[in-house]
Amino acid sequence: MLKGIPAIISPELLKILAEMGHGDEIVLGDANFPGQAINERCVRCDGHGAAELLNAILQLFPLDTYAKPVYLMEKVKGDNVETPIWEVYKEAVKPYTDDELEYIERYEFYERAKKAYAVVVTGETALYGNIILKKGVIAN
Repeated sequence: MLKGIPAIISPELLKILAEMGHGDEIVLGDANFPGQAINERCVRCDGHGAAELLNAILQLFPLDTYAKPVYLMEKVKGDNVETPIWEVYKEAVKPYTDDELEYIERYEFYERAKKAYAVVVTGETALYGNIILKKGVIAN
């Protein structure tokens, strides 16, 4: 056990967060996200919502200040599904960045996830509940 580490952060995820360097990206995928098919470094966090994991990760993880730090999967054209999870994500990142969240086309999002440092597959059931975080630096 360590002090100050949110209990939802597993040892495997903590190791990944610590290994990541400036500019590396991590994907929080919803329960439908094909994480293991897309990225060799895939952590399962079944049973946990993406928003609660996002809030825990942001306590430990500096967001990039030199480039857009947060990306969401854009809805497929013509898909009328509601996406209230996006508002939850916006509120979660607000204390950590002034940048607007960037939206990425679905297949472009998958391509970016292939190049990410890691993918975390959550138990999130909200459609389009996928988010990418770009790691920043910790300044003195």
